[in-house]
Formats: sequence, C-alpha cells, structure tokens
Amino acid sequence: MTTNSTKFPYICLGFYLLVVALCAINPHDLTVFFAEIIPIWVIVGLIIWASRYHRFSNTAYALMTVLPVMHTIGAHFTFELVPFDWVTNTFNFERNHYDRVGHFAVGFFAYAMAEAAAANQLVRTRTLVLGLPVVTVLAIAGLYEILEWIWAINADPTAGAAVLGSQGDIWDAQKDMLADTLGAVFAVTLFAALPRNKPLLDKAKQPLDQPQ
Repeated sequence: MTTNSTKFPYICLGFYLLVVALCAINPHDLTVFFAEIIPIWVIVGLIIWASRYHRFSNTAYALMTVLPVMHTIGAHFTFELVPFDWVTNTFNFERNHYDRVGHFAVGFFAYAMAEAAAANQLVRTRTLVLGLPVVTVLAIAGLYEILEWIWAINADPTAGAAVLGSQGDIWDAQKDMLADTLGAVFAVTLFAALPRNKPLLDKAKQPLDQPQ
C-alpha cells in the first residue's frame, strides 16, 4: 500500500471537517442545521469505527465522502434553498432537486458494503455480494424517512418542513427512497465493473476452508 493511499481516508475526513467548519458559519436555520448534521456525524463515526476492522479502498472512501459533504451543505442552506438553480433551469424542473441528488449519493455506500462483504466472505455468492447492499440501502432509506417524519411532526413547523424538504411533493419520501436505491444500483454496478474487484468477487465464492 502506498503512502498516498494510506493517507487518503484522512484526506477525505479532513475535507469533510473543513466543509463542516465553513457550513457552521451563520447557517440559515440553526435548528435545521443540527437536525440534518447529527445523523451525518453518526455515519462518519461508523465509517471511522468500521475502518478499524476493514481498510476500504480509496474508491469506497471517496464515494462515502460525497453524502456527508452534500448533506452538510444542505444543512447550511436547508435543502430547498441550496443554490442549485443552474440544474433546475437547465432541465426545467419545478423544484430544487439538490436533495434528490443527495439521496442518490446515499446509495454510494453500497460500494463499501459490497467490498467488505466480498473481502471478508460475509456472503457466499456474487448475487448476494451485489444484491444485499442494495437491499440494505433501501431498508435504511425507509427507516430514515420514518425517523425524519417523526422528528418533523414534533418539531417547529417551519423547521420540520425544512428538514423534510418535500417542497409540496406528496410522493417525496417514495422518490427519495427510489433515488437511494438507484444510487446503490449504480454503486454495485461500478464495483462489479472495475477489473480490480474481480479477485474479491472470486474470493467470496470460495469455500471458507479453502486456502486463500
């Protein structure tokens, strides 16, 4: 492993902490900021904890950095107000889709899940290596939408609406979960397509008592 590859997770963490520091300056709504950023701190903590037992690839770390960065920016502005007009205007959207792109990035964690499952032989078939992370992302996405709803109905109405970010779309939660799932499908497809991951997929199919 090269020195640069060893340092890469710390570079990702440092970049994220820089974004947090900048976004903590005069956020649009302090209540929304903490409501949005605390779940991300939990995720970052879990990544750090998991890295003690499994060193992910640089690709996995890069993909896992996207959501914390995007979510923190969304926490600063609120997702509805993130400057994303160039996308809205280019595609003639009726609403700000920054949050939808962020949900797509949630699915990127499926890459790391597939990588860890294959490397540690947690599952025994290629189908499960690639399929289980997608199902896991969908399950977590559904749970998050439920927790988000519970928080919103018990919070200040303005802050609750900002956290939900539905922007008047009654099917927002369903579309968010679809975006999460599509991101996961993209991530596992990328994992399977990269030639360097073929040995990991082959390893996952080996019997546990077979020499590596």
